[in-house]
Amino acid sequence: MTRPTTTAPTGTPAWLDLTVPDPTRAKQFYGALFGWEFVDYGPETGHYTMCRRDGLDAAAIMPPFEAASAGEPAWKVYFATDDCDASVRRAEAAGGTVLVPADDVAGQGRAAALRDPAGGRFGLWEGREHVGARIVDEPGSLVWNELVTAEPGTARAFYTELFDQTAREMPADAGIDYTTLERPDGHVIGGIHGMPDAPATSWLTYFGVEDADEAVRIARDAGGVTGEPWDSPYGRAADVRDPFGTPFRVIAR
Repeated sequence: MTRPTTTAPTGTPAWLDLTVPDPTRAKQFYGALFGWEFVDYGPETGHYTMCRRDGLDAAAIMPPFEAASAGEPAWKVYFATDDCDASVRRAEAAGGTVLVPADDVAGQGRAAALRDPAGGRFGLWEGREHVGARIVDEPGSLVWNELVTAEPGTARAFYTELFDQTAREMPADAGIDYTTLERPDGHVIGGIHGMPDAPATSWLTYFGVEDADEAVRIARDAGGVTGEPWDSPYGRAADVRDPFGTPFRVIAR
């Protein structure tokens, strides 16, 4: 159980949001699946909807705007930074592309949107009043993020340079091209899954659930599309797509 009250160290997945054409439909789906409650904010925050579990911010949903609406639907992960502008410059130097320049967000923090050299989109978040997710590693919240890409070497070089992270590749005999990313303090913050046939590079979010089989049933009843659950060394997981086609995974650990 983790319920942060302060900003996370640089390079930690700190926030998630989802751009969808119909936020009301999204709230119906995710409310049923994760037990989220919702708080809507007005034009000054771009009609941002906070998704809450136990009264704590877990993620957000918003309608599309031009800079964020390109590409496949996806949950966007924001990595914590103690200096958004400096991290943007560092990302550009490492080969990244700025999609939305660093800017203040309604007094809550400072954010930017970028694309890594392999094509993966992500955000940076310099938390102020809003430190990021206030609930993680629990049902109904973020538990893991991995970059799925056909260019794992390019991605490893970029993220390790951007955040001073250490990349630890699984042994070749493991049968999977997988790298974990560690902060300088040794904390593992996510992974890079090399898949030669990946159609595009994107961050895949895992949300915690209490029961993966029940989550699959709920997701289907609520209008989503799912695969069958499977067991892994880390828990029972399943692939899900929401009614807009947004991919993510659920896992009961």
